[in-house]
Order: sequence, then structure tokens, then C-alpha cells
Amino acid sequence: MERSAVSTRPAPVPALRDVVQLLKPITWFPPMWAFMCGAVSSGAGLDGRWWFVAGGVLLAGPLVCGTSQAVNDWFDRHVDAINEPDRPIPSGRIAGRWGLYIAMIATVVSALVGWLLGPLVFVAALVGLALAWGYSAPPFRFKTSGWTGPAVVGLTYEGLSWFTGAAVMLGAMPSAKVLIVLVLYSLGAHGIMTLNDFKAVEGDRATGLKSLPVTLGVARAAQLACVVMAVPQLIVIALLAMWGYELSAILVGCVLVAQFAAMPRLLRSPAKYAPWYNGVGVTLYVFGMLAAALGLGGYI
Repeated sequence: MERSAVSTRPAPVPALRDVVQLLKPITWFPPMWAFMCGAVSSGAGLDGRWWFVAGGVLLAGPLVCGTSQAVNDWFDRHVDAINEPDRPIPSGRIAGRWGLYIAMIATVVSALVGWLLGPLVFVAALVGLALAWGYSAPPFRFKTSGWTGPAVVGLTYEGLSWFTGAAVMLGAMPSAKVLIVLVLYSLGAHGIMTLNDFKAVEGDRATGLKSLPVTLGVARAAQLACVVMAVPQLIVIALLAMWGYELSAILVGCVLVAQFAAMPRLLRSPAKYAPWYNGVGVTLYVFGMLAAALGLGGYI
């Protein structure tokens, strides 16, 4: 009886369009925006630093964020087979171990770009990359917890990107005020990440991922997300006013009031309106970040 032959042919090199889809360009906006806020909050001019700014934008968005998406898709390919079967890896368009190889290559390139941008940026890039791998890869898999997972993403996307923008512009450590505000906005981003988990409740429950919508239920998770987003912004408003940035504090207050106006619709039907609030409320949230950065940078 003949044994069936096992193919040893290597998996084909993925098409560029599938690699780009793997890196999820739509997710690059938050860290690139946070990088811009960091650059603005530094108060430094652009003279002679255009290349550093361009490199920092590349690092925050396509490189570190893109790496995190590739890592996440590789280690969550079984979850995506349930939630998003048309993604490049579960659909077979990126076959074999190419998903892992792309994540590894992107990690090395990100570290090299961080090195070229200076020691502080290099350290921030390494921390971001370590968190990107720890978020999805065993043994840590921070994403399995609805508490640590969103915290890690918020710190990486908002805090480290903001820090990178300020450090690139200054060539030195940002001020204590900038560090305090970026940490607060990173904490608030925990709520944004919780809202993102609403789209994957079925797959998370089936695969044992303990996101907050799974463990608390969608109603309580939505309430918590709103509180977690609002409280740091209230603290930012108070600090900006205390530091003498009154106009900045007023603008952040205005966008927070607009968020409060949008929250009741979300809370009426969290599963239905979480994507809507991600578009409306999160946009207001990041505009508040810019308003705070403009005050810290001395522009308003």
C-alpha cells in the first residue's frame, strides 16, 4: 500500500497587497496622531529636523504598529478563522510561516530605524516592540486579559508614540508635564481598546480570551470604557488649567462634553453602537489630545 506523498514545496511569497493588508494601515493612524501630538507638545521648531520627524512617523505607524498587527495576526490566526476568516493568514493568501517571518523582519527594521533616530527613541522602540510581541505571543499573551491587554495597547499606541514625537523634536527627555499628560491619555486609551473588543466577542469567548465584554458583559464593559476614557481627560483639564493653559483646558473640556453627549447612545445598545462610538467618541478623544499638546507646546 503506497503512502500518500507529503508536499515539501515552500509556501509562495505573499503578494504585496496581502502584506499591506496584514499590517492593517487603518490602525496606523492612532500612533501617528499621538506622535504628532508629542512633536507639538515639545514646543520645538521643525528647522533641521524634518528627516527625524518623517522617520518618527514611519516608526510609529507602519513599522512598530504594523509589526504589532503582523504579530497579532500570526498568533491569533485561529481566532481570526472565526471572527475574520478573510484575513490574509486564515484565508491562505499568506501561507506557511510567512506571517511569522514578516513580523520578524518588521521587528528588525523597526529597531534599526529607532536606532537611527537616537538613543531615547531606540529605547522607546524596543519597549514598544517588546510589548507588541508580549501582547500576542506566548508565554505572556497580555491580550488574554481584558485588563492588561488594553493597557498595553494604550501605552504603546498613545504613550510611547507621544513620547517618541517629543523626544525626536527635543533630542532629549520631554518635560514632566508632557510625560504626565501622555500617561493620562494612555490610561484613557484603555477604554478605546475595550470598545474595540466588542467586534470579537464571539471568537474571544470560543477561544478563551477574557476580554472585558466577555467577562463583564457588553453593558458593563461599555460603562467601564466610558468611565476609563473620561476620568483621565478630567484630570488633564484640571492640570492644564492649573499650569496656566486655560484655552487648552477649555478645548479639552469641550470635546469631553461632546463625548458625554454621545455616550448615552452607546450605552443604550453597546454591541450595536460600539463601532459608531469608535468613530465619533474616539475622534473627539484624539482631538482633545491635540488641544492638550498645543497648550503644552505654547501654541495656544
